[in-house]
Amino acid sequence: MTTRIGRERPLTVGIDVGGTNIRASVVDGAGEVLDSVQAPTPHSERALDDGLERAVRELRGRHRIGAVGLAVAGFVDETRTSVRFAPHLPWEDSPVASRLSERLELPVILEHDANAAMWAEYRFGAAAGAHNGVLVAIGTGIGAALLVGGELYRGSFGVAPELGHLQVVPNGRACPCGKRGCWERYCSGTALVDTAIERLAIDPARSTILAREVSRDPGSLTGRRVAGAAQDGDPVALEVLADFARWLGLGLAFVSDIFDPDLVVIAGGVSSSAPLFLDEAREHYAASITGARHRPLARIRTTQLGEGAGMIGAAELARTALGAGPAAEHHVPVV
Repeated sequence: MTTRIGRERPLTVGIDVGGTNIRASVVDGAGEVLDSVQAPTPHSERALDDGLERAVRELRGRHRIGAVGLAVAGFVDETRTSVRFAPHLPWEDSPVASRLSERLELPVILEHDANAAMWAEYRFGAAAGAHNGVLVAIGTGIGAALLVGGELYRGSFGVAPELGHLQVVPNGRACPCGKRGCWERYCSGTALVDTAIERLAIDPARSTILAREVSRDPGSLTGRRVAGAAQDGDPVALEVLADFARWLGLGLAFVSDIFDPDLVVIAGGVSSSAPLFLDEAREHYAASITGARHRPLARIRTTQLGEGAGMIGAAELARTALGAGPAAEHHVPVV
């Protein structure tokens, strides 16, 4: 148990509470995943609480667990004990941490999933050694996290930062958040599809792959398929990825003008296609940032921990509740 620094620290459970699946992992103090379970996400509040309890008890039957951390895609309150709202989960103004802690008789903390991923990358992955960092998780939309002075920044009410909903195009594409022209409407897996459909409507004959796929089944197009078509040389798909790279670079310049980070980590499902857009995005970023020739640029990296980052980060943050790991902030509530 001591072959790597940190392994001797208490084991904790990190849980990624997604809209489709619950994924729970036992994580040691070196950030290594030792054991995992997965189950479909229930659709009622009571059933979801039951499912989380079952997952932890199953893992607890095989390991000595000291605390539990939940990574949630939604608004977590500033004490990290309640979920204010989660669009794909049945919790609303719900004291999740105290309920689960009472059931399990273990400390439980909550964390926004992007924050949890950022903390994992900072402790064990691509953001190691960063002082001020930004994580941009690009999937269906954009999730984001800020690291300021080596600590997660959550804002006054626990909901910072919603970078994906910065308006970059006045009166632009409609966003599910209720606004128009949000960054994620031009820089996400969903945006890849929307841009592809727009360009195909103008001149479908220019596409050798996407047009055929859309004509066969218009609803089958996904961001992953657009990226695959670009990999295969489809002209329209290549234009779509170039447009995506431009929006990513412009958005990162906007973020950097505000926060001046030394590191940006690109995570989320779209990050797996980074070779198709990241170099070009770096060029747009370097050209668009204010005072580019007179200031250092942030390093831009892709995730090292992949889809497991949220679980690993939640588990590591839970470890702070035991006083057994570097704290993400000065005071960690224990329930």
